[in-house]
Amino acid sequence: MVEIKSHEFDGFLQKSAQHYKLFLIYGPDVGLVAERAAALAKSTGIALDDPFSIIRLDSSDLQGDPGRLLDEMNALGLFGGQRLVWVRGVANEKAVVDALQLLSKDPPETACLILEAGDLKKTAATRKIAEPARNIAVIPCYQDDIRAINALIDAECAAANKRITPAARTLLAESLGGDRRASRNEISKLLLYCLHDDLIDETHVEAIIGDASAISTDEAVDAVLAGNPDALIHAIQKISTSKTPMFLVLQGCLRQFQLLDVMRSEMEEKRQQPAQVMQTLGRGIHFKRKPLFEKALRNWPLAAITQEMQRLQATILASRRQQSLEDTMALHSLLAITLQSARRNR
Repeated sequence: MVEIKSHEFDGFLQKSAQHYKLFLIYGPDVGLVAERAAALAKSTGIALDDPFSIIRLDSSDLQGDPGRLLDEMNALGLFGGQRLVWVRGVANEKAVVDALQLLSKDPPETACLILEAGDLKKTAATRKIAEPARNIAVIPCYQDDIRAINALIDAECAAANKRITPAARTLLAESLGGDRRASRNEISKLLLYCLHDDLIDETHVEAIIGDASAISTDEAVDAVLAGNPDALIHAIQKISTSKTPMFLVLQGCLRQFQLLDVMRSEMEEKRQQPAQVMQTLGRGIHFKRKPLFEKALRNWPLAAITQEMQRLQATILASRRQQSLEDTMALHSLLAITLQSARRNR
């Protein structure tokens, strides 16, 4: 297995990435998946603005043409040289799985393939093919832990020649971590706000990051877990007014159920109580939200958590295909899960 762990990625990018032609990047952190896929694409040395050298596809593009991925990988560039085929939105599409199986046995010498996927389970066919293969680099992208968040803060502040106080760092870190792209955007916004200040303190963080959290998807997610439909509708109205994409609410809710899935599995495997699991796996959860998580851990069995994750994943996929109905589909699914929470919390 050629799996590149989070802390190994930078070294892999500099020293070993050029030895591979096939890459699978997946995980629940969509922003980090996109960021690392872009870094890999850049590392190939292929001109990313050359339409003859790079082919960008969505997994839906392959559904009506299952042989297209293989055709693109085996095609010769108009002016010769290396080509890059970059596929986004990958899950377990048969066209991708079949093509990956053939390519893993005989990868072309003049083309690179980057598969940008969502959160794939261990049983996913795409992972089952990629992980045992010695010529496919598999790069999982999970939510940043506190060490990764601090490293991101350090890197961004150093690039901007800024210093940050310990108290400001702690406050900032509490607002980050769900999605790498969103975290980087929040830090960039803070640095722009502090453009003429060399030292960032708590007042800066409260002033700019506090505004972002005023309309937070966490409020909607908490309403779902609490089983409170009135609170959910109120939160959705605020989010809609702010022009925040409803996709972020679905994504946030999915991340919370994925975390519940991991924590509940730990509970059952080690026969622990919710409070014990929260101490080990729930450190990144804000202290005000911990009672809600503990209650959800007590009331939601694994099978039910899996069912709701599947519902959310299906809704996210459907909303991408029919963006005009995104808000309606999201509200319908979130309300359904909220009513399930209400029944389990009785």
